Amino acid sequence: MSQDFEEHDEDGGGFDVDDWARLKPFTGSVATLEDVQARQAIFALGDTEDGATIDMDLPQPVIWWEDDGEQAAVIVQAEAHVGSDGETMEVLGLILPDGSGAVALMDDVDLVDDTDPTWRDLVANAVGDLDEDPKA
Repeated sequence: MSQDFEEHDEDGGGFDVDDWARLKPFTGSVATLEDVQARQAIFALGDTEDGATIDMDLPQPVIWWEDDGEQAAVIVQAEAHVGSDGETMEVLGLILPDGSGAVALMDDVDLVDDTDPTWRDLVANAVGDLDEDPKA
């Protein structure tokens, strides 16, 4: 799941391997719809119980395993929610290098640091794709 999530920065909220740490995390409370509408949070879950923030340092680089393969991302929101089946889901709000937002489960990411060569290559490739002139 991804959505357009542009920070109020002139660069559209994306990042590269050198400036990802400037991304502003959403911490301290479970996000509401108003937080998402104000572009302070990536997601808000309304159909779960016992929502709580996950105690982790944010922002956090990750490799996200999705249907199209692996992507570099940065976690900016982390919450645990109990679903209607009683199972706890650890849900993450991600920013992708192009500035778009995505929602993933903790099980679908590998936590890395910014020196991880795979993460750095994935970011560089994504940023390189954005820099290419489609008319060239």
